[in-house]
Amino acid sequence: MAGPISSGAGVTATHNPGTRYGPALALLASLFFMWGFITVINNTLLPHLRSVFELSYTQTTLIESVWFIAYFVASIPSAKLIERVGYQKSLVIGLLVMAAGALGMTVAASIPSYGVTLVMLFVIASGITLLQVAANPYVAIVGKPETASSRLNLVQAMNSAGTMLAPLFGAYLILGRSKGGTAQGDVVLTQAERLADAQSVILPYVIVAAVLAVLAIVIARFPLPAMGNATQRHSKEERKNYSLWNHRNLVFGIPAIFIYLIAEIGVANLFVNFVSQPDIANLTHEQAGRYLTFLWGGMMIGRFAGSAIMQKFDAGHVLAAFSIGAFIVMLVTVFTTGPVAMWSLILVGLFHSIMFPTIFTLGIKGLGPLTEEGSGLLIMAIAGGSLVIVQGWLADHYGLQTSFLLTAICELYILFYALWGSKTTHALPDQQVAAE
Repeated sequence: MAGPISSGAGVTATHNPGTRYGPALALLASLFFMWGFITVINNTLLPHLRSVFELSYTQTTLIESVWFIAYFVASIPSAKLIERVGYQKSLVIGLLVMAAGALGMTVAASIPSYGVTLVMLFVIASGITLLQVAANPYVAIVGKPETASSRLNLVQAMNSAGTMLAPLFGAYLILGRSKGGTAQGDVVLTQAERLADAQSVILPYVIVAAVLAVLAIVIARFPLPAMGNATQRHSKEERKNYSLWNHRNLVFGIPAIFIYLIAEIGVANLFVNFVSQPDIANLTHEQAGRYLTFLWGGMMIGRFAGSAIMQKFDAGHVLAAFSIGAFIVMLVTVFTTGPVAMWSLILVGLFHSIMFPTIFTLGIKGLGPLTEEGSGLLIMAIAGGSLVIVQGWLADHYGLQTSFLLTAICELYILFYALWGSKTTHALPDQQVAAE
């Protein structure tokens, strides 16, 4: 008979009191840091590329849409690769794919080419997808099941540390070294200036590629603990008795991740353009990029705080409180101007902080041996970030500030999920067996 299934992580317990998970989690935290760092470089890259290629808001957000389409395309192949070669080798492959894409960005900058830029960003995002499919369930499962949400929030705080530092890196090495980044307001660049600005991204991406290659070597040589039987796949015959769709928390969790990403990415991608407007803060793109650090810094603080809070309070209730806070500050952003609008948009980072890791752990709760497949579907839902192009369209047609009403609507679905959609239904046969 199978062992008892915890209500925390929702998997057959793999925690071994004799195993030290700290070093492995610390190393995995560096992966969370790196993919957060690289993802948020896009937030300073987008206004830069908008100047270089003279893009509309719709074309600018298409860049980010391509990035998140990679999550949809690469999630299932990533899960199959993990099944074939294992978690550790998959992490190494993911890092090397990202490094190759970063080097490809230097080629795109040398040409320069909008099309090649889109392809290389897709490659980088595909590597990150592989890391996400492997690392998120690993962190949730390895260790005490009852602290899964707290543990994933803690390592996701390192992801936020990367997102906090990336704007400074991007503002200094990309926007600060370009004509479009240091000019006041939108400017029309000459052909020579566009070429020079495009090439300013070469050095940052060479640095990123080198760091990723070193990290791949470290991961390849590190003795990661085995995941045990927590995600062991059942035979085809046995799987006839199992259905992921009997789990309300997963069924509503997939759109919760999808919708949350629309909110997070929309805020982050349009932040620089928003606070640069004359009636908001009237900053250069370089200056606005520095303020983006506060947005991601709030997310890091929120995740550290959330990790501690969830040691004592129900994760669903904490998620509900944070979603209400996010809804309120987004309304303030839409209906005010000046510093109030800017700081309210910055504050949403604090309220967004716990959403992804908490939705993820609530979504896989109670899945038992189907945790791996449920995790893959939740990671695939990160493709919701691709719909940021909808907010770009709204910004073009109704105004940038008004477009943030879409974000406020997204927060309401997260509230629904926290209060009702995340409740488990406990439908797996293994859970019936565990009670015997």
